[in-house]
Amino acid sequence: MENPYVMLETNEGDILIELFPEKAPKSVENFLRYVDEGHYNETIFHRVVRKFVIQGGGFNRDLEKLPEHDPIPNEATNGLSNTKGTVAMARGPEKDSATDQFFINAADNGADLDHVDDTDEGYGYAVFGEVVEGMDVVKKINWKVVSDRSGFPTLPEDTMVIVSAYRFE
Repeated sequence: MENPYVMLETNEGDILIELFPEKAPKSVENFLRYVDEGHYNETIFHRVVRKFVIQGGGFNRDLEKLPEHDPIPNEATNGLSNTKGTVAMARGPEKDSATDQFFINAADNGADLDHVDDTDEGYGYAVFGEVVEGMDVVKKINWKVVSDRSGFPTLPEDTMVIVSAYRFE
């Protein structure tokens, strides 16, 4: 079975992501559900930390939180590492709290973000895909000037928009 792909068309360029359903079935199913519903269209990258991650999927241009589905189980024990270019589910303090937000690793973050133990804090972040084209776009977004605005401490001063997200064949 061939892995599915998702195209993120952003206002900085396109990012093509290959998904890994054999390694992270629940995360891929969840991500594709949001893609197919059009949830990610006109959302923003609201968290940009230079040489770390770009995170988005949960807020619109007006910084309003979008409705989300129930959280999914964390698949951080799947053997995939948070290396540069991989895509993972964002989550809250509880290990099984991922919903619509995701991030792209802008550096090799495995030492900080991979599974260490079964506690909430040490469980890690589930990698479910990888950027196959568009790392130059990820880098452009990752190097944007950010400031602390509206309760978002690392919000790009220029709004970084996911114009559309769709399955790519």
